[in-house]
Amino acid sequence: MTSRKDTYFCTMEKWLSFKNTKISYTDSGKGPVVVLLHGFLENKHMWKEVIPIISKNKRVLALDLLGHGQSGCLGYIHSMEIMAEAVSAVLKSLRIRKITLIGHSMGGYVSLVLSEKNPEMIRGLCLLNSTATSDDTSRKKLRERANKMAQTNLPNIVRMSFINLFSEKSKEKFNPEMQLALSEALQTSLQGYSACQEGMRIRPNRLSVLKNNHFKKLFILGKKILYCL
Repeated sequence: MTSRKDTYFCTMEKWLSFKNTKISYTDSGKGPVVVLLHGFLENKHMWKEVIPIISKNKRVLALDLLGHGQSGCLGYIHSMEIMAEAVSAVLKSLRIRKITLIGHSMGGYVSLVLSEKNPEMIRGLCLLNSTATSDDTSRKKLRERANKMAQTNLPNIVRMSFINLFSEKSKEKFNPEMQLALSEALQTSLQGYSACQEGMRIRPNRLSVLKNNHFKKLFILGKKILYCL
C-alpha cells in the first residue's frame, strides 16, 4: 500500500529535457528554495521522508542525477560538471536565483561544482557524508576495478558497492529500508553506473570552494554534525 508521504511525493514529479535526455525532479512547497541531490546508486526517492517536513515552509526540489532514477544518461562519463549543468538547467527553467544545497555523497560533489560556478546563487551548502577532496590513488584504482567488474556482472558489483556502505549494526537495524534502497540501486544501468564512477574518479579537489566563499556551510556524518561555518 502506498503511504500518504509516498503519494504526496510521487504526484509532484516533473521532467526537463536536457541535451536530448530527460531529467526527472520533484517540486514541493513554497518559500526559500532547498535543492536535494542524492548519492551514487540512489535517486530522489531517498528524500521522501524529509521532503514533507522541509516543504512545510520551504520550496523543495529533489532531482534524479544523470544515470539514476528516472533521468537518462549522457555518454560514458558523467563528470560532476555535466551533472551540475543539468541541475542548473532545471533551476533556470524554473527561474530560481537563490538556493540552499544539500548533497549526499556524490550529490555533494555536484553541489560543490554548482557552488563554485554560481557562488552568488548559494545561500548555504550542506555536505552529507561527502567531501570536497578528490579521490586518492587507491580510491581511483578501486573505481577502475569496479567498472571493469561491472562489465560482466553488474548486479553483483552494485550489491557490493551498496552493502559496503553500511556497518553491520546498521544492516541489522535498518534491514527493510536497506533492502528497499538496494532494490532501487539494482535498477541502475551499466552506463549509468560506469559513467558516474568515472566522473567521480576524475573529479578535482574543491576545498577552495569552501575556503573562498562566505555562504553558510554545514558538514554532517550520520546524525553527528562535524563542522558548521
